[in-house]
Amino acid sequence: MTPPLLAPARAASVPQAPFLGLTALWIQITGTWCNLECRHCLNASGPRAPWLKPLDAETIRRAIAEAESLGVKEIYFTGGEPFLHGEILALIERALEVAPTTVLTNGTLIDAARADALAAVAARAAYSLEIRVSLDDPDPSCNDAVRGEGAWAKAVEAVRLLHARGLLPIVTATEIASEAGPAAGGLHARFRDFLQAQGVDRPRLKFMPVFAMGRQPASGETPLTDEDLEGFERSTLQCADARVVAAGGVYACPILAGLPGARLSRGSLVDSFRAAPLYHPACVTCHRTGMTCRNS
Repeated sequence: MTPPLLAPARAASVPQAPFLGLTALWIQITGTWCNLECRHCLNASGPRAPWLKPLDAETIRRAIAEAESLGVKEIYFTGGEPFLHGEILALIERALEVAPTTVLTNGTLIDAARADALAAVAARAAYSLEIRVSLDDPDPSCNDAVRGEGAWAKAVEAVRLLHARGLLPIVTATEIASEAGPAAGGLHARFRDFLQAQGVDRPRLKFMPVFAMGRQPASGETPLTDEDLEGFERSTLQCADARVVAAGGVYACPILAGLPGARLSRGSLVDSFRAAPLYHPACVTCHRTGMTCRNS
């Protein structure tokens, strides 16, 4: 399968975001290999022949070491589904020697034994470990219409298991409620009340806008222009201080990892430290909404 997204037609003609310095390192640990096949997946991840391959452990360790030497402040593991990687726990442990670390997961592979292992890693770590569990609706039928049958029950159980061990997971939802259920305006309150009913006394929530990419139909958005960005502070975009290590090199953005138009280096992080082209319709969403893939 080939990448489902766009490459820039004329890279020299598109606006750019400046590079300010490395704050966040993203690691696309399993590429687009995932055990689910969510219909809104922004990078078309799934269980069959991932178009973006997983990374080997040695490549990841080199990236973490280089990021450490450059003063990185946060590390994120994403995919695909990170818990499909055979060395995920050891790699999390290594990342936690360097910086606060977050794992983005659909939660379906977190059972009691894995939750115990994560809690043990967190307990002996120098920095904090965050687990972000994707759940798109408190209603199981609405969630599973997007993520597949049974995904809701497994993700909710993961939230319970992690919370019971003091890991306080961040539940992340994509704002698809207008399609799958009640209006999005009350989504925050619905999630808060739902999680409290599950015994999560201090719910932590993050909401992401829908990106018309991956398996979503084309949005018809035109790319950003310099005129669109007049008066806008481009250094507020996440690509100004984040880099992504994935198969094929270093990229500007975790949403666009694997796309030739977003690749800034074929090897080292330092070689990627230059302005990032804002060529993709996803850049329009980040500009308009102020969206960041980070926890905050």
